[in-house]
Amino acid sequence: MSWKEKILNKIIEGDSETVLKEIPPKQINLVITSPPYYKQRDYGNFENEIGNEETVEDYMNNLLKVFHECIRVTTHDCSIVYNLGDKYEDKSLLLVPYRFAFEVLKREPVKLINAITWVKTNPTPRQYKKRLVSSTEPFFHFVKSDEYFYDIENFMKPKKEKKRQNKNRGVGRRYFELVEKSDLSQKEKDKAKKELSKAIQEVRDGKIAGLRMKIRGIHAPAFGGQEGGRQIQMENQGFTIIRLLGKKMKRDVIECSVETIGNRKHPSIYPEFIIQELIRLLTKPDAIVLDPFVGSGTTCVAAKKLGRNFIGIDISPEYCQYARHRIKNIRQVILDRFVK
Repeated sequence: MSWKEKILNKIIEGDSETVLKEIPPKQINLVITSPPYYKQRDYGNFENEIGNEETVEDYMNNLLKVFHECIRVTTHDCSIVYNLGDKYEDKSLLLVPYRFAFEVLKREPVKLINAITWVKTNPTPRQYKKRLVSSTEPFFHFVKSDEYFYDIENFMKPKKEKKRQNKNRGVGRRYFELVEKSDLSQKEKDKAKKELSKAIQEVRDGKIAGLRMKIRGIHAPAFGGQEGGRQIQMENQGFTIIRLLGKKMKRDVIECSVETIGNRKHPSIYPEFIIQELIRLLTKPDAIVLDPFVGSGTTCVAAKKLGRNFIGIDISPEYCQYARHRIKNIRQVILDRFVK
Protein backbone atom coordinates (compact mmCIF):
# COMPACT_ATOMS: atom_id res chain seq x y z
CA MET A 1 0.00 0.00 0.00
CA SER A 2 1.37 3.43 -0.98
CA TRP A 3 1.66 6.27 1.51
CA LYS A 4 -1.20 8.10 -0.23
CA GLU A 5 -3.51 5.12 0.15
CA LYS A 6 -2.64 4.99 3.84
CA ILE A 7 -2.97 8.64 4.86
CA LEU A 8 -4.20 10.95 2.06
CA ASN A 9 -7.59 12.53 2.81
CA LYS A 10 -7.59 10.90 6.23
CA ILE A 11 -7.24 11.88 9.88
CA ILE A 12 -4.34 9.90 11.34
CA GLU A 13 -4.00 9.18 15.05
CA GLY A 14 -0.42 9.31 16.26
CA ASP A 15 2.63 11.36 17.18
CA SER A 16 3.14 14.07 14.54
CA GLU A 17 6.88 13.62 14.09
CA THR A 18 6.52 9.84 13.74
CA VAL A 19 3.64 9.96 11.24
CA LEU A 20 5.36 12.61 9.13
CA LYS A 21 8.29 10.24 8.60
CA GLU A 22 5.93 8.00 6.59
CA ILE A 23 5.54 10.73 3.95
CA PRO A 24 8.20 10.82 1.19
CA PRO A 25 10.05 14.11 0.57
CA LYS A 26 8.53 16.97 -1.44
CA GLN A 27 4.88 15.83 -1.51
CA ILE A 28 2.93 18.47 0.44
CA ASN A 29 1.92 21.86 -1.01
CA LEU A 30 0.83 23.60 2.19
CA VAL A 31 1.29 23.02 5.91
CA ILE A 32 -1.05 25.05 8.07
CA THR A 33 -1.46 24.33 11.74
CA SER A 34 -1.91 25.59 15.27
CA PRO A 35 0.20 23.49 17.68
CA PRO A 36 -0.87 23.07 21.31
CA TYR A 37 -0.03 26.26 23.19
CA TYR A 38 2.60 26.10 25.91
CA LYS A 39 1.00 25.30 29.31
CA GLN A 40 -2.22 26.96 28.27
CA ARG A 41 -4.74 24.15 27.99
CA ASP A 42 -5.30 20.53 28.97
CA TYR A 43 -5.34 18.58 25.72
CA GLY A 44 -5.05 15.20 27.50
CA ASN A 45 -2.06 13.48 29.04
CA PHE A 46 -0.51 11.55 26.16
CA GLU A 47 2.99 10.21 25.74
CA ASN A 48 5.10 12.59 23.62
CA GLU A 49 2.39 15.24 23.97
CA ILE A 50 3.49 18.75 23.03
CA GLY A 51 2.37 21.68 25.19
CA ASN A 52 2.99 20.51 28.76
CA GLU A 53 6.79 20.45 28.81
CA GLU A 54 8.62 21.57 31.95
CA THR A 55 10.33 24.48 30.19
CA VAL A 56 9.55 26.68 27.22
CA GLU A 57 12.89 25.59 25.72
CA ASP A 58 11.78 21.94 25.73
CA TYR A 59 8.47 22.96 24.19
CA MET A 60 10.28 24.90 21.48
CA ASN A 61 12.61 22.02 20.66
CA ASN A 62 9.70 19.60 20.27
CA LEU A 63 7.89 22.02 17.96
CA LEU A 64 11.05 22.50 15.90
CA LYS A 65 11.42 18.72 15.39
CA VAL A 66 7.98 18.62 13.80
CA PHE A 67 8.72 21.76 11.76
CA HIS A 68 11.88 20.11 10.43
CA GLU A 69 9.81 17.18 9.15
CA CYS A 70 7.35 19.64 7.58
CA ILE A 71 10.22 21.12 5.59
CA ARG A 72 11.28 17.69 4.39
CA VAL A 73 7.83 16.64 3.12
CA THR A 74 6.93 19.93 1.37
CA THR A 75 7.52 20.93 -2.25
CA HIS A 76 9.88 23.74 -3.28
CA ASP A 77 6.93 26.09 -3.98
CA CYS A 78 5.16 25.32 -0.70
CA SER A 79 4.17 27.47 2.25
CA ILE A 80 4.31 26.54 5.93
CA VAL A 81 1.97 28.50 8.21
CA TYR A 82 2.09 28.23 12.01
CA ASN A 83 -0.34 29.90 14.42
CA LEU A 84 0.85 30.09 18.04
CA GLY A 85 -0.44 31.72 21.19
CA ASP A 86 1.65 33.39 23.87
CA LYS A 87 2.00 32.64 27.57
CA TYR A 88 2.39 34.73 30.73
CA GLU A 89 4.86 33.52 33.35
CA ASP A 90 5.38 35.48 36.55
CA LYS A 91 3.13 38.20 35.04
CA SER A 92 5.42 38.61 32.02
CA LEU A 93 4.87 37.54 28.43
CA LEU A 94 7.28 34.84 27.25
CA LEU A 95 6.96 35.90 23.57
CA VAL A 96 6.62 32.24 22.63
CA PRO A 97 5.42 32.77 19.03
CA TYR A 98 8.23 35.16 18.18
CA ARG A 99 10.90 33.05 19.86
CA PHE A 100 9.65 30.12 17.80
CA ALA A 101 9.84 32.13 14.56
CA PHE A 102 13.35 33.32 15.42
CA GLU A 103 14.54 29.75 16.11
CA VAL A 104 13.04 28.52 12.84
CA LEU A 105 14.89 31.19 10.87
CA LYS A 106 18.09 30.42 12.72
CA ARG A 107 17.95 26.65 12.20
CA GLU A 108 16.10 26.02 8.95
CA PRO A 109 16.54 27.10 5.29
CA VAL A 110 13.31 29.11 5.12
CA LYS A 111 12.17 32.71 4.78
CA LEU A 112 9.48 34.43 6.83
CA ILE A 113 7.18 36.22 4.37
CA ASN A 114 4.55 37.58 6.74
CA ALA A 115 3.49 37.58 10.36
CA ILE A 116 -0.25 37.82 9.73
CA THR A 117 -2.11 39.21 12.73
CA TRP A 118 -5.38 37.59 13.70
CA VAL A 119 -7.50 40.16 15.57
CA LYS A 120 -10.11 38.36 17.66
CA THR A 121 -13.38 40.24 17.58
CA ASN A 122 -14.67 38.22 20.55
CA PRO A 123 -11.69 37.72 22.91
CA THR A 124 -12.10 36.16 26.34
CA PRO A 125 -14.38 38.59 28.27
CA ARG A 126 -12.01 39.16 31.16
CA GLN A 127 -10.65 42.59 32.07
CA TYR A 128 -7.40 42.71 34.03
CA LYS A 129 -6.49 45.44 36.50
CA LYS A 130 -3.01 46.14 35.19
CA ARG A 131 -2.91 44.88 31.60
CA LEU A 132 -5.07 44.96 28.51
CA VAL A 133 -7.00 41.96 27.20
CA SER A 134 -4.96 39.86 24.76
CA SER A 135 -6.91 39.79 21.49
CA THR A 136 -4.35 39.02 18.76
CA GLU A 137 -2.33 36.02 17.60
CA PRO A 138 0.19 35.69 14.75
CA PHE A 139 0.08 33.34 11.77
CA PHE A 140 3.71 32.98 10.59
CA HIS A 141 4.04 32.37 6.85
CA PHE A 142 7.30 30.59 5.97
CA VAL A 143 8.49 29.53 2.50
CA LYS A 144 11.34 27.37 1.21
CA SER A 145 12.05 29.35 -1.98
CA ASP A 146 11.08 32.51 -3.83
CA GLU A 147 8.96 30.37 -6.18
CA TYR A 148 6.20 29.76 -3.63
CA PHE A 149 2.66 29.70 -5.04
CA TYR A 150 0.74 32.90 -4.28
CA ASP A 151 -2.71 33.81 -5.61
CA ILE A 152 -3.10 37.32 -4.19
CA GLU A 153 -6.27 38.02 -6.20
CA ASN A 154 -8.01 35.13 -4.43
CA PHE A 155 -7.27 36.44 -0.92
CA MET A 156 -9.80 38.47 1.10
CA LYS A 157 -11.92 39.47 -1.87
CA PRO A 158 -13.76 42.70 -1.06
CA LYS A 159 -17.53 42.65 -1.04
CA LYS A 160 -19.15 44.10 -4.12
CA GLU A 161 -20.40 47.61 -3.52
CA LYS A 162 -23.91 48.56 -4.59
CA LYS A 163 -23.93 50.55 -7.81
CA ARG A 164 -24.98 54.16 -7.39
CA GLN A 165 -26.25 56.49 -10.09
CA ASN A 166 -23.60 58.95 -11.32
CA LYS A 167 -21.01 57.16 -9.16
CA ASN A 168 -17.57 58.83 -9.35
CA ARG A 169 -18.91 61.27 -11.91
CA GLY A 170 -16.73 64.17 -10.82
CA VAL A 171 -13.61 62.27 -9.75
CA GLY A 172 -10.38 63.98 -10.81
CA ARG A 173 -12.03 67.11 -12.24
CA ARG A 174 -10.11 69.38 -9.84
CA TYR A 175 -6.79 67.90 -10.98
CA PHE A 176 -7.47 68.75 -14.66
CA GLU A 177 -7.98 72.36 -13.59
CA LEU A 178 -4.77 72.37 -11.55
CA VAL A 179 -2.76 70.87 -14.42
CA GLU A 180 -4.01 73.59 -16.76
CA LYS A 181 -3.09 76.33 -14.26
CA SER A 182 0.35 74.86 -13.53
CA ASP A 183 3.73 75.98 -14.89
CA LEU A 184 4.28 72.63 -16.64
CA SER A 185 5.24 72.66 -20.31
CA GLN A 186 2.49 71.85 -22.81
CA LYS A 187 4.05 68.43 -23.41
CA GLU A 188 4.04 67.71 -19.65
CA LYS A 189 0.44 68.92 -19.35
CA ASP A 190 -0.71 66.64 -22.17
CA LYS A 191 0.97 63.63 -20.57
CA ALA A 192 -0.43 64.51 -17.15
CA LYS A 193 -4.00 64.72 -18.52
CA LYS A 194 -3.61 61.44 -20.38
CA GLU A 195 -2.35 59.56 -17.29
CA LEU A 196 -5.00 61.21 -15.11
CA SER A 197 -7.73 60.03 -17.50
CA LYS A 198 -6.43 56.45 -17.24
CA ALA A 199 -6.47 56.55 -13.44
CA ILE A 200 -10.00 58.01 -13.39
CA GLN A 201 -11.22 55.18 -15.58
CA GLU A 202 -9.69 52.68 -13.13
CA VAL A 203 -11.74 54.28 -10.35
CA ARG A 204 -14.93 54.06 -12.42
CA ASP A 205 -14.19 50.40 -13.29
CA GLY A 206 -13.76 49.60 -9.60
CA LYS A 207 -10.10 48.61 -9.98
CA ILE A 208 -8.97 51.20 -7.40
CA ALA A 209 -10.80 53.07 -4.66
CA GLY A 210 -9.56 56.55 -5.56
CA LEU A 211 -6.56 58.64 -6.55
CA ARG A 212 -4.40 61.58 -5.61
CA MET A 213 -2.26 63.68 -7.90
CA LYS A 214 0.73 65.86 -7.07
CA ILE A 215 1.89 68.50 -9.51
CA ARG A 216 5.28 70.23 -9.61
CA GLY A 217 5.08 73.86 -8.54
CA ILE A 218 1.63 73.44 -6.95
CA HIS A 219 2.06 70.69 -4.38
CA ALA A 220 4.92 71.02 -1.94
CA PRO A 221 7.64 68.32 -2.12
CA ALA A 222 7.69 65.76 0.67
CA PHE A 223 9.74 66.86 3.67
CA GLY A 224 13.20 65.33 3.49
CA GLY A 225 12.36 63.45 0.28
CA GLN A 226 10.28 60.88 2.19
CA GLU A 227 8.28 59.86 -0.87
CA GLY A 228 11.38 58.60 -2.68
CA GLY A 229 10.50 57.53 -6.23
CA ARG A 230 7.31 59.55 -6.32
CA GLN A 231 9.24 62.69 -5.43
CA ILE A 232 11.71 62.06 -8.25
CA GLN A 233 8.84 61.32 -10.65
CA MET A 234 7.14 64.64 -9.82
CA GLU A 235 10.38 66.54 -10.38
CA ASN A 236 11.27 64.79 -13.67
CA GLN A 237 7.90 64.61 -15.47
CA GLY A 238 6.00 67.32 -13.60
CA PHE A 239 3.46 65.12 -11.79
CA THR A 240 2.84 61.86 -10.00
CA ILE A 241 -0.40 59.91 -9.51
CA ILE A 242 -1.05 57.92 -6.34
CA ARG A 243 -3.60 55.10 -6.74
CA LEU A 244 -5.59 54.33 -3.58
CA LEU A 245 -6.54 50.69 -3.10
CA GLY A 246 -8.89 51.20 -0.14
CA LYS A 247 -10.58 47.95 0.90
CA LYS A 248 -8.93 46.17 -2.03
CA MET A 249 -5.53 46.39 -0.33
CA LYS A 250 -4.39 42.95 0.81
CA ARG A 251 -3.20 43.57 4.37
CA ASP A 252 -1.49 41.34 6.93
CA VAL A 253 -4.35 41.75 9.43
CA ILE A 254 -7.48 39.57 9.53
CA GLU A 255 -10.32 40.40 11.91
CA CYS A 256 -12.31 37.34 12.83
CA SER A 257 -14.08 35.83 15.83
CA VAL A 258 -12.81 32.86 17.81
CA GLU A 259 -14.48 29.70 16.51
CA THR A 260 -16.97 27.74 18.59
CA ILE A 261 -18.34 24.41 17.41
CA GLY A 262 -21.19 22.51 19.02
CA ASN A 263 -20.32 21.54 22.59
CA ARG A 264 -16.64 22.44 22.13
CA LYS A 265 -15.08 19.01 21.68
CA HIS A 266 -11.72 20.77 21.39
CA PRO A 267 -10.53 23.50 23.82
CA SER A 268 -9.00 25.72 21.14
CA ILE A 269 -10.49 26.08 17.66
CA TYR A 270 -9.00 28.55 15.23
CA PRO A 271 -11.36 30.10 12.67
CA GLU A 272 -12.25 28.21 9.50
CA PHE A 273 -12.62 31.60 7.79
CA ILE A 274 -8.92 32.42 8.18
CA ILE A 275 -7.86 28.93 7.10
CA GLN A 276 -9.99 29.10 3.96
CA GLU A 277 -8.49 32.47 3.06
CA LEU A 278 -4.94 31.14 3.46
CA ILE A 279 -5.68 27.98 1.47
CA ARG A 280 -7.05 30.10 -1.38
CA LEU A 281 -3.99 32.33 -1.23
CA LEU A 282 -1.34 29.61 -1.04
CA THR A 283 -2.59 26.59 -3.02
CA LYS A 284 -4.03 25.49 -6.34
CA PRO A 285 -7.08 23.20 -6.56
CA ASP A 286 -6.16 19.54 -5.86
CA ALA A 287 -3.16 20.59 -3.73
CA ILE A 288 -2.31 18.59 -0.60
CA VAL A 289 -2.82 20.47 2.67
CA LEU A 290 -1.26 19.03 5.84
CA ASP A 291 -2.06 19.80 9.49
CA PRO A 292 0.27 17.94 11.88
CA PHE A 293 -1.74 19.13 14.93
CA VAL A 294 -5.22 18.82 13.47
CA GLY A 295 -7.26 18.95 16.71
CA SER A 296 -10.92 19.39 15.84
CA GLY A 297 -10.17 19.10 12.10
CA THR A 298 -10.76 22.70 11.00
CA THR A 299 -7.87 22.72 8.49
CA CYS A 300 -9.09 19.52 6.83
CA VAL A 301 -12.70 20.72 6.76
CA ALA A 302 -11.61 23.95 5.03
CA ALA A 303 -9.41 22.06 2.56
CA LYS A 304 -12.20 19.62 1.70
CA LYS A 305 -14.71 22.43 1.10
CA LEU A 306 -12.26 24.14 -1.27
CA GLY A 307 -11.47 21.04 -3.33
CA ARG A 308 -8.02 20.35 -1.85
CA ASN A 309 -6.64 17.06 -0.55
CA PHE A 310 -5.81 16.91 3.14
CA ILE A 311 -3.87 15.03 5.80
CA GLY A 312 -4.62 15.57 9.48
CA ILE A 313 -2.55 14.19 12.36
CA ASP A 314 -3.32 14.27 16.06
CA ILE A 315 -2.21 12.32 19.12
CA SER A 316 -5.68 12.35 20.71
CA PRO A 317 -8.09 9.54 19.71
CA GLU A 318 -11.05 11.68 20.78
CA TYR A 319 -10.02 14.65 18.63
CA CYS A 320 -9.34 12.36 15.66
CA GLN A 321 -12.78 10.81 15.99
CA TYR A 322 -14.42 14.24 16.16
CA ALA A 323 -12.41 15.52 13.16
CA ARG A 324 -13.44 12.46 11.12
CA HIS A 325 -17.07 13.11 12.05
CA ARG A 326 -16.82 16.69 10.75
CA ILE A 327 -15.15 15.55 7.51
CA LYS A 328 -17.82 12.88 6.94
CA ASN A 329 -20.56 15.48 7.30
CA ILE A 330 -18.83 17.75 4.78
CA ARG A 331 -18.66 14.90 2.28
CA GLN A 332 -22.36 14.19 2.78
CA VAL A 333 -23.25 17.83 2.17
CA ILE A 334 -21.22 17.85 -1.06
CA LEU A 335 -22.85 14.59 -2.20
CA ASP A 336 -26.35 15.89 -1.46
CA ARG A 337 -25.70 19.01 -3.54
CA PHE A 338 -24.42 16.89 -6.46
CA VAL A 339 -27.46 14.59 -6.38
CA LYS A 340 -29.89 17.50 -6.37
